Parts: sequence; structure tokens; C-alpha cells
Amino acid sequence: MVETTGGFTSQGLALEAQTLVLPSLTQAEAIEIGQIATSIATDRNLAITIEVRLKEWVVFHLSMPGTTAENDWWISRKARVTMATGNSTMYERVLAEEQGIDWYVAKAMPEETHAIHGGSLPLNVSGLGLVGILLISGLPQVQDHLLGVEIITEYLARKGELT
Repeated sequence: MVETTGGFTSQGLALEAQTLVLPSLTQAEAIEIGQIATSIATDRNLAITIEVRLKEWVVFHLSMPGTTAENDWWISRKARVTMATGNSTMYERVLAEEQGIDWYVAKAMPEETHAIHGGSLPLNVSGLGLVGILLISGLPQVQDHLLGVEIITEYLARKGELT
């Protein structure tokens, strides 16, 4: 099998998710996360689509130059995975690879509507669990995931939540 998951382990990704828990997530805070993503994408001239959701509600969406409607299709498929599992798409992919299973068959979720490709990260709030989702599409999946982690980390740092 060709490694497409950057050497991640499900255990490492689960620990990563625990460190990225937010103290709260309002509409304004979701937009702020989108603005951080936009700033990074603009500074690096990244051809990505960025979306921030509060559950199913899209509160921030930006398609940078160089993206297409196909990026929106990827985002919707990635979002369905995170909504269904509460996990990042990278976690779901790595776990399926570790278990040697076909995720789509095991979860009875069609690939046409779901994508276990990196770039969908849950926005978990302390004491509440999944409240929103940060979605990135346009880079190779490992880079989509790592960019999402960077954005959430930056947001938490600005809020004084990281030491």
C-alpha cells in the first residue's frame, strides 16, 4: 500500500485532537478561525478552499484563486465523515489503514458522499464535544490536515489557550 498519510498513527492523531479542544465556539469565533486560515492562505498563495461550520451551518467559506467547484465537493464529502464520526478525516483514514479495513464498507457510507481524505478537523469544545468543523481542500491530504492543525493552533495561541 502506498503511504498517503504522512506517517501518522491513530493514537498520535487522537492525542493531537485532545490538544486542539477549544474553550468555546461562537459564530464570531468560527469566522475568526476562517480569517486566520485566509491570512495564511493569502500569505502563502495557497490555492485552497476553506470552510468553517457550526455543525451543518456554513458560517465561513472562501475559495482562493486556483480552486474550482470540485473543492466544494471534496469539502462536503469530508464534512460528512467528521459529522458522522466526530473525528478528523485523517484519523478515520489512518485508523482504517491500521485495521486493514475498507472504511466505506465497514461504516456503510458511500465514497460518493463521504471522503476519508485529510482536511476535515473537528472543532471540539471543552465539555460539549463536536460543535463545528474546519475544512481545507486543495493541497495533498497530509498538507490539508497539517494546515488545519496549524490554523487551530494559531487560534488557540491567540486566545492564550496554548503555553
